Amino acid sequence: MAEKKSKLAELKTKQTSASVEDFINSVKDEQKRKDSFAILELMKKASGEEPKMWGSSIIGFGKKRYKSPTSGREVDWMLIGFSPRKANLTLYFVMDIKKHSDTLKKLGKHKTGGGCLYINKLEDIDVKVLKELINTSLKQK
Repeated sequence: MAEKKSKLAELKTKQTSASVEDFINSVKDEQKRKDSFAILELMKKASGEEPKMWGSSIIGFGKKRYKSPTSGREVDWMLIGFSPRKANLTLYFVMDIKKHSDTLKKLGKHKTGGGCLYINKLEDIDVKVLKELINTSLKQK
C-alpha cells in the first residue's frame, strides 16, 4: 500500500516581521505589559531563539514542522509562545499540558486548555515551576 503523502496545511496564524517590543509596549494593562516582558525573557533564555510575532497577537520562539499522526497534515508552528490577551496571559506549548498535572499542582493559580496555559499575572504563580513547564515543552518531539 502506498504511503500517504503529507500535505502542508495553510494556517491563518503565520510568523511575521512585526516588532515584538512594539506589540508588548502597545499592551494597555501595565501589569500585563511588565509580565509579558518577563515571560519574553524567560522563553528567550530557555529556547535560545529570538522572539517573532505570529499573526497580530502571539509571540513565538523557534519554528517546527508538525505532522498530524491521524490526518498526515503538516503545519509550521512555534516551539513555545505566549500572548497577552485581554482576559489573561496565554502560554502556548507543544505538549498536552493536562498530562503534567503534578507540575501544574505546584504552579499556582491557572487554567488550562489543549496545549495552552492561562494565567492572570506572574505573581499568581511560581515562576520556577513555569520555567520547568517551558523546558519540558521544548524537549517534546
